[in-house]
Amino acid sequence: MKAIILAAGYATRLYPLTLNQPKPLLTVAGKPMINHIIEKIDKVAVDTIYVVTNDKFYPHFMEWSVSAKSKAQIIIINDHTKTNEDRLGAVGDINYVLTQARIDDDVLVIAGDNLFDFDLRNMIREYFMKKKSIVAVFDIQDKSKAAGKYGIVETNAEGRVIGFEEKPQNPKTSLVSTACYLFMRDDLAFMREKLKGGQRLDNSGDLIKMLVEQRSVFAFRFTDAWYDIGSHDQLKEVNERFGK
Repeated sequence: MKAIILAAGYATRLYPLTLNQPKPLLTVAGKPMINHIIEKIDKVAVDTIYVVTNDKFYPHFMEWSVSAKSKAQIIIINDHTKTNEDRLGAVGDINYVLTQARIDDDVLVIAGDNLFDFDLRNMIREYFMKKKSIVAVFDIQDKSKAAGKYGIVETNAEGRVIGFEEKPQNPKTSLVSTACYLFMRDDLAFMREKLKGGQRLDNSGDLIKMLVEQRSVFAFRFTDAWYDIGSHDQLKEVNERFGK
């Protein structure tokens, strides 16, 4: 199994903090945000972690990687975009890594600003039980808080995802996608064929929606702490609470 950490965004909402510093390298509870993610990945059987970033922040991640510690090999990949306007998007970056690294394996994909307390081993067990791609989901309990902010997930009694909407203004549920996925190699091959055929997929929610409509995806529900860091207030909150 391989892992991809998505770190090619420009985090414009966190300016000026992220004007010259990538968001995943901002300090949270005493260490770079990405280090928390790698510590989680190190608990599962991943042999290589690919960190995909952009041309602007590629030197920052190369410098970080010199002292980064992991049981897996860490490889930094430059997607060669230079601005927020020409970014590839999550699906574009996943496809870019698959192509550049010639990956033909199951892949764990985690956004570089996605911090969580749940044990990835539990998600892996769910994957092997279902033998389908998995999306980690969190119930924020209040649909109004999810409106326009998150990918909204609908599931049936067995946990299969039967509906997905990207940031709807009137969410059908309070169950949100957390940008932590485990994709089957066959689903990734299917995605790549769709992209070759001209289908437009930008963010990771587009990929989930396509798989839900044409293949099969299951939800892994967790109740542990989760932080989606997209603003100064959220960064402040996670620094106050994440390490506790």
